[in-house]
Amino acid sequence: MKKILLLGGLRYLVPVIQSAHELGHYVITCDNVPYNTAHRYADEYHNVSIIDKDAILELAIKLQIDGIMSFAVDPGVITAAYVAEKLSLPFAGSYESIKILQNKDLFRAFLTQHGFNTPKSGGYVSLKEALKEIDKFSFPVIVKPVDSAGSKGVTRIDDINELEGAVAKAIQFSFSERFIIEEFIEQRGYSSDSDCFSVAGKLVFCTFSDQMFEPKAMNPYTPAGFTWPNSMLKSEQQFLKSELQRLLDLLQLQSSIYNIETRVSVDGTPYIMEVSPRGGGNRISEILKLSTGVDTIRASVQLALGEAFDFPEEFNYDGVWSELILYSDKKGFFSHIEIEKEIRPYLVSEDIWVTQGDKVNPFTGANETLGTLIFHFSSRETYLEIWPKIRGFVNIYVKDYKE
Repeated sequence: MKKILLLGGLRYLVPVIQSAHELGHYVITCDNVPYNTAHRYADEYHNVSIIDKDAILELAIKLQIDGIMSFAVDPGVITAAYVAEKLSLPFAGSYESIKILQNKDLFRAFLTQHGFNTPKSGGYVSLKEALKEIDKFSFPVIVKPVDSAGSKGVTRIDDINELEGAVAKAIQFSFSERFIIEEFIEQRGYSSDSDCFSVAGKLVFCTFSDQMFEPKAMNPYTPAGFTWPNSMLKSEQQFLKSELQRLLDLLQLQSSIYNIETRVSVDGTPYIMEVSPRGGGNRISEILKLSTGVDTIRASVQLALGEAFDFPEEFNYDGVWSELILYSDKKGFFSHIEIEKEIRPYLVSEDIWVTQGDKVNPFTGANETLGTLIFHFSSRETYLEIWPKIRGFVNIYVKDYKE
């Protein structure tokens, strides 16, 4: 029995814990939120902040762990890389390389330095500092924390009068109190947010999704739906795969799962937007297992523990798979969800994260998700008939909340 330390306790870790248990291993979770869902499934829990890398290192040494992972938990990735390097445990790459991937400021600068397609950007610590360079940007721009995930603290602004509020919001959600301003890339079609996998430095599993947003949501930049396979042109996918492989080579990355965000601009230019050596949130790896049969969660556990794992040379999608993110439009107390019979034949998984009476908030970030629904369509024709009107068949009831 080997010991694996998982940083964080989000519900996305539950299938990771289950996979580790199926392989016969001992699972330890840690963060400073004892009531997080995944801790109930672990063999052991420790109340230690996952962004305190030296405290986690001390804990890892004390527990004599065999592997460490920050699956779907963005704040813990740098810490996991730090501990892995100090203890010579398996990880995607060096601590320095992972810092580049995890910091939006450093990542944009690296992409620019090496000739990748990347938005014009700049990193700052204050409004005053940003104002000195604001003339190099054309509005609209995006303002976001350099080190946060789940679209928390992200704002699009259309003129300079909105900058102060956007900067304050971004700093509020940044662990380092640093933010980035970048040009807004108007996308053609859908952006993509999906998981990929490399083995010994080679990209062996690369997927793209159609990532969807709700313009009327409180935060219109928080993903509200996903579909696999995606609708991107094959030539654009091949270009992005080639560029991702070039990125792995430059950073000397080895074996890992990655959550990767890409988009194609209205002028047809493909962009790598984010690359993080962790599984994605929103149950992405679970859906990929359902749709392709490739179990990246199990492989990630085996990799972290230095065990052998296999990847198929090729894969195919079994029909069309879509995920609907459930959220509330207002603050209140959750009552119930009604799913109409017309879409039930396509519903594969219903995962509701709240119970009656729970306090809920508007959809300002992924942390306000109420649950997910996963659908399977046998053909793209059926998908195109049903999916555009899917939210009309899902009714979320929230009782008003009064201060």
